[in-house]
Amino acid sequence: QVQLQESGGGSVQSGGSLRLSCAASGYTYSNYCMGWFRQAPGKKREGVAKLNSDGITPTSYADSVRGRFTISQDNAKGILYLQMNNLQPEDTALYYCAAELEDLDHCYSGSWWEFMDYWGKGTQVTVSS
Repeated sequence: QVQLQESGGGSVQSGGSLRLSCAASGYTYSNYCMGWFRQAPGKKREGVAKLNSDGITPTSYADSVRGRFTISQDNAKGILYLQMNNLQPEDTALYYCAAELEDLDHCYSGSWWEFMDYWGKGTQVTVSS
């Protein structure tokens, strides 16, 4: 059974940094995409960052986080990371780790976060001004 477990959220002041982690287990797929999306109260879900396992497709970032957030993974440990720097109050949201393991066409969608088959329970990030 595929499981994704996020950690690393917390409360920081504007300009601070956090690193989110997502421990993935229960699958041995070699072709997949994984990413982070977020949802703030009263707002639409937003895809934050995504990477593909093919080693060819560039990582993608939402315009709102490009240059501040970095997605990476440690394949040996099965962990996906999101390094978040220069956090701003508008980054406050519940952050989810998500994975698409089967229908890889979804990985190339402009709204990929709407199609991911698996996601965790989320970790809260709160940024105060």
